Amino acid sequence: MKAESLLFGGVALFFAGIAALYGAWSAEPAGTAVLVVAFLMAGVVSFFSAVQYRRRGVRPQDRGDAEVAEAAGPVEFFPPESRWPVVTAAGFALAATGVVFGLWLFLIGAAVLARGVLGLVFQYADRDSGRPE
Repeated sequence: MKAESLLFGGVALFFAGIAALYGAWSAEPAGTAVLVVAFLMAGVVSFFSAVQYRRRGVRPQDRGDAEVAEAAGPVEFFPPESRWPVVTAAGFALAATGVVFGLWLFLIGAAVLARGVLGLVFQYADRDSGRPE
């Protein structure tokens, strides 16, 4: 993940520089905001990749002398089924509709959306508790 971290770090620096130049020369807030958001998104991906590199070390894909067989085995945990993406989508739809029809519907949608996101994040939080170490 070191290569990915460096790649997205470079992308983040590029967007930061462009956002500064664009903001200074154009005085147009919408484009500057978009470039700042692009910088932040690339920075998050770079940070995540750097943290994963520190936690897990060098992968076989990162080494030039690695064999294909070294990367064999289970890749990661993939959940078999979940209802939380549907709840999250319904919450977002309600919140977006609430922007048009009123604050009361937006607040209901925000609550449903928050519950869906929390369900996605924590549905398999204890899946490692039964495994021997």
